[in-house]
Amino acid sequence: MPLAALAGTTRPDPERILPAMSAPKQNRPKARLPRGFRDRGAAEIMAEQAILATIRRVYESYGFEPLETPAFEYTDALGKFLPDLDRPNEGVFSLKDDDDQWLSLRYDLTAPLARHVAANFQHLAKPFRRYQVGSVWRNEKPGPGRFREFTQFDADTVGSANPAADGELLMMLCDTLEALGLKRGDYIVKINNRKLLDGVLEVAGIPLEDRERRGVVLRAIDKLDRLGVEGVAALLGPGRKDESGDFTRGAGLSPDQAHRVLAFVAPDAKDEQEHLDQIATLIAASKVGAEGLAELEAIVRLLQAAGYGPDQVMFDTGVVRGLDYYTGPVWEGQLTGPVTNDAGEEIVFGSIASGGRYDDLVARFTGQRVPAAGISIGVSRLLAALKDRDAALVPLVVVTAFDKNDAAPGFAMAQELRAAGIRAEAYVGTGKMGDQFKYADRRGAAIAVVEGPDERTKGEVTLKDLALGAELAKSVESRAEWVANREAQKSVKRADLVAAIKDMLGR
Repeated sequence: MPLAALAGTTRPDPERILPAMSAPKQNRPKARLPRGFRDRGAAEIMAEQAILATIRRVYESYGFEPLETPAFEYTDALGKFLPDLDRPNEGVFSLKDDDDQWLSLRYDLTAPLARHVAANFQHLAKPFRRYQVGSVWRNEKPGPGRFREFTQFDADTVGSANPAADGELLMMLCDTLEALGLKRGDYIVKINNRKLLDGVLEVAGIPLEDRERRGVVLRAIDKLDRLGVEGVAALLGPGRKDESGDFTRGAGLSPDQAHRVLAFVAPDAKDEQEHLDQIATLIAASKVGAEGLAELEAIVRLLQAAGYGPDQVMFDTGVVRGLDYYTGPVWEGQLTGPVTNDAGEEIVFGSIASGGRYDDLVARFTGQRVPAAGISIGVSRLLAALKDRDAALVPLVVVTAFDKNDAAPGFAMAQELRAAGIRAEAYVGTGKMGDQFKYADRRGAAIAVVEGPDERTKGEVTLKDLALGAELAKSVESRAEWVANREAQKSVKRADLVAAIKDMLGR
């Protein structure tokens, strides 16, 4: 080809082509959550805040005061008390800091409390009464409804060995559950004493000093509701393989020893009196068992004198609590009826609160025994159980923007509504009016406020009742019928905005 023919031809520049052809593929992270963790939306958070406010009010009415401790503690300060020791090095989330010290996210709120008391013992009024709410973390195998991060709300009395301290906590737990809307019969608080089981194990030939073996027994019994008698019997003996094929090592008790334990936690007695007679026989030769029985009797007498009956608190030897630091009375608050899960299935929800006496926890730091007892409400579990009750968002009003270039009138109305105690927001997007109504619907707003040129000329605003409109839309058969039905919106004088919205929300 002649050079003249090439003169007007533009050749591609190789340096411009090669980067485009050889550019590495961009690595983008996947938008995913770690297993066992979850995001939570506004409705759940607001419902939780309402529950927390109720619990806080009851706790403070009993004279308890707040305390906050950090999410991280030194690992050795937390100690190894988790019920799941099948994964002894994975029960907590841990890391090393710049000083080469191991830190762990707290797995409950009690171990940090013990550290705080030990560090400030001389300056605290005894008994020390505190409450605390916060997230805790467990590096355990997640499952349906079982997360690795959840919220607890605790109250503890530190420095009193009087059974009255235990009894008061049980009263407060009952009052709290009822303040949250549960009626007598909806819940039950079950109480036991670890010393009774210590006495049974002592008589069965398992000494108090054999803490590891006793810990396996306690964790096995704690799974009675989930695994049944056969499953617990296997864990008391050689061990158990679950549905996934994982094997859990058992306590290695002999058949006679296992029978004694099962007779305590899962009796074949016809009634409570016969059960008590069986227990008395089982612990007859144990001093620690007799102490446990006396403590329980003192707590029950106090509860009865204060008007708390067996329809609220009852004795149950199946309650042992899996945490190893409990030393005396232990308790669990349970829902008595079935709960509907997210799949619409009725399930037995189980424990929503727990606690007990832990007289040796502070002594880990000081060497001095400091008696203590506490309750812990599993807020995340309780919220799931109460999700169909009256916990709801405060109604929202959305003030639309007819002219996106002039947002001031909408902001003025929103501020006026907020000053009157009404939850309101001014629309700040760029959508048309139809898009704004869709936005308000998705936000779950109760009312949308419109001030267009016609309304402004008349000195009015239009109030669209979104909740009523949604209900009416379900029943109309045609668009014409919907347009003709004006009950879902009305015009009011601009000066009457607050009063009109309060009236609509009230209805």
